[in-house]
Amino acid sequence: MKLSEMREKTVEELQSAIIDWKKQLHDCKMQLATHKLENTALVSKTKRLIAQAKTVIKEKEVQNA
Repeated sequence: MKLSEMREKTVEELQSAIIDWKKQLHDCKMQLATHKLENTALVSKTKRLIAQAKTVIKEKEVQNA
């Protein structure tokens, strides 16, 4: 998901996406530990998505305040 797409979503949608990405991150870390993860870049990409979504949520909270 691109940053522009994140900005179009509501806070609730972003929070549910963060939960999904955290589950995906956990799965990726488990696969990485057992040497079953083929694309190791997924770990850093998922972390980046979570951070971007949290930033967009914070921006929306500041605008509404």
